[in-house]
Amino acid sequence: MSASLKVFNSTKFQVSEFILMGFPGIHSWQHWISLPLALLYLSAIGTNVLILIIIDQDPSLKQPMYLFLGILSVADMGLATTIMPKILAIFWFDAKVISLPECFAQIYAIHCFVGMESGIFLCMAFDRYVAICYPLRYSTIITNSLIFKATLFMVLRNGLFVIPVPVLAAQQNYCSRNEIDHCLCSNLGVTSLACDDRRPNSICQLILAWLGMGSDLGLIIFSYTLILRSVLRLNSAEAVSKALSTCSSHLILILVFYTIVVVISVTHLAETKTTLIPVLLNVMHNIIPPSLNPMVYALRNRELRKSFQKVLCWSLQKK
Repeated sequence: MSASLKVFNSTKFQVSEFILMGFPGIHSWQHWISLPLALLYLSAIGTNVLILIIIDQDPSLKQPMYLFLGILSVADMGLATTIMPKILAIFWFDAKVISLPECFAQIYAIHCFVGMESGIFLCMAFDRYVAICYPLRYSTIITNSLIFKATLFMVLRNGLFVIPVPVLAAQQNYCSRNEIDHCLCSNLGVTSLACDDRRPNSICQLILAWLGMGSDLGLIIFSYTLILRSVLRLNSAEAVSKALSTCSSHLILILVFYTIVVVISVTHLAETKTTLIPVLLNVMHNIIPPSLNPMVYALRNRELRKSFQKVLCWSLQKK
């Protein structure tokens, strides 16, 4: 540890780099976990790239719902790539050292991409709300201009909104331990090493999380309440089934995404000692949704499956 500390006035120390120890309690065999994690990462990149290719190649998918799905795919790949190369480097090459600027940059990127996913889920919920509750006005409300403005707003909101989190973390005084019992630079995991009071940072993170993702979740629940009320008024059972089926994929992804967010938040609020389960949940939350999102949509969306077959046949014919 002494090599990663700088001496100030012969008595004070300032950490110049952190050491990511990996999963707590299983350091001796944690490299085996790298295999499923690597497969999940390859799956996340491969399936999301495939989704983007299909949407780009098939003119019938130039619809708002699929454009939002394409934007979600970009955010998914960004989130997965923010953490997975470093995690695999830790397990495969024992590259545990990370500089302070890199660590704070990773904190920023994680918060930014997670917030982006939450915002895109809200946009997709609004899209389904208009499609089901105001079908005749759908094309005039959900336009390409609206999609661009909503996407730009989400990028700016999350790009600027989360800046205080890494900035406050960087202002902390790290003067003793520099070993983090984690695979990535979790904000609360990093600031737990600080020698001064970390409560302002923790409070800031939780307030920003609930203002951002909390408001997104509240509006998503409100949208689906209105959708459900509108669907239950339909006289045809077939129409009800069709309306609900268009929302099922979205609801599955929202349930997975926000359930893990709530569990991680409760764990941090409890301020318990770092254990394997919270760390594993944190890592899974950053890799499971990116690999799960395109699979759920591909399996449950008939148009997407048909488009995949068309693009595949077109590619084979071209060869």
